[in-house]
Amino acid sequence: MNNNRLGCLSPLALVSAFITLVILIVAEITSGNSMFSPGLLHAAHADIGKDCGQCHAPFWSPQRMTDLCLDCHTKIQREIGDSSTLHGALLRGALPTCQSCHTEHLGTSASLTVMDTANFPHEVTGFALAGHKIRVDGVSFICGDCHTETISRFDARICAECHRETGAVYTDLHIQTFGADCLACHDGVDRYRDFDHSRVPFTLTGAHLWVDCSGCHLNARSITDLQNTSAACESCHLKDDAHQGQFGAQCGVCHSSEAWKPAKFDHSLSDFPLEGKHVDVECEQCHTSGYQGTPKDCYSCHKNEDEHNGQYGTACETCHNPTDWEDATFDHSLSAFPLDGAHVNVECADCHENQVFKSTSSECAACHQEPVFHAGMFPGQACSVCHSTTDWSPARYDGPHTFPMNHGEKNNTCADCHQPNLTQWTCYTCHDRAEVDQEHREEGIANFSDCLRCHPTGQEDEADGGD
Repeated sequence: MNNNRLGCLSPLALVSAFITLVILIVAEITSGNSMFSPGLLHAAHADIGKDCGQCHAPFWSPQRMTDLCLDCHTKIQREIGDSSTLHGALLRGALPTCQSCHTEHLGTSASLTVMDTANFPHEVTGFALAGHKIRVDGVSFICGDCHTETISRFDARICAECHRETGAVYTDLHIQTFGADCLACHDGVDRYRDFDHSRVPFTLTGAHLWVDCSGCHLNARSITDLQNTSAACESCHLKDDAHQGQFGAQCGVCHSSEAWKPAKFDHSLSDFPLEGKHVDVECEQCHTSGYQGTPKDCYSCHKNEDEHNGQYGTACETCHNPTDWEDATFDHSLSAFPLDGAHVNVECADCHENQVFKSTSSECAACHQEPVFHAGMFPGQACSVCHSTTDWSPARYDGPHTFPMNHGEKNNTCADCHQPNLTQWTCYTCHDRAEVDQEHREEGIANFSDCLRCHPTGQEDEADGGD
């Protein structure tokens, strides 16, 4: 009966284990660690040989396998910090682990990259695979269909070759119009197939709805080119300018996207607003030689209708208005002969005979012939000395007069005493002749035919006697 309580820890067992360990260590050293290798390395890592420590850090080291990978692959290390690169995009915000995609010990010619293509986040590369699930022949896409040389490179010619199978004419025309760099505009989600232009500042309306993209986006080769296309009308329509630049380059002032013709110009925005009958005048009637430099004075258009033959100048607007050309009114207060009194209601033709305006005399005598009543007593004297425009008659005389003009009633007129003209006078307009006759005869005065001989001032008691 064996009473050894040490069991496998007996001295013989311990010695045997020690000898075995020594043999293993010697064998590992002499074999270059190959006895623990899971398989041959890829040919790209042949220079590593059997030095496992170049990739596998000891368990007590703070380094990871990824750290040792990046010590050698310095280019990849730079890419990880650049989001525009493949590795930078894939590992953005994540802790990079090389072995999650890259495997080893599968043989000298085995692929170093192994990934789940079904769940690969291809959109982080700038091109989503949402529209590239199934090929034209119905077979699912694989990486090699587009990445013919290496997974990190893409040949743009593949796009054209594939899309010609769905529409050769459209594809060739599209490349001719927008260039062969498909990725400069397309991101794999068909953003331009049914592009909604209302989402951008330039909404398509009217005739613009039927214009091809290249009609406005001329020579566009990238997203930036498309976005920087000018929204100004003249950028597309200047070559079709029928006005030859005479009306500026702001086509939208007159034209609209609904229809280029007819055009409508808001004349109220110009320095010559249209009013009255001018509203219905065709543009060409005034703009006979283009738009810029068109005269704004009335006479330039209406000189052939001037019934005054230029005798009243060229400022038609002084009398006429655009509402009714025939309804002419002249502000005589602006002239050298302001109208007042009875002149206000006188017809123009009464003074301006034959519509001769400029040469019309402002002298009263030009219109008012000297009456027979004056008997030529005021040669060369202006009518206004006695007469006024308020009332031609009665007249007021302030000249020399031997007999008091305030005799009797103070509102006497010349004709009250002077009959039938100014060279003759009589007292019997007011005084009764029979009564005067009787009174003088009762006084014994026989010669009383010359009243002024006895009454020079018109007073009754100033008689100086006589026979």
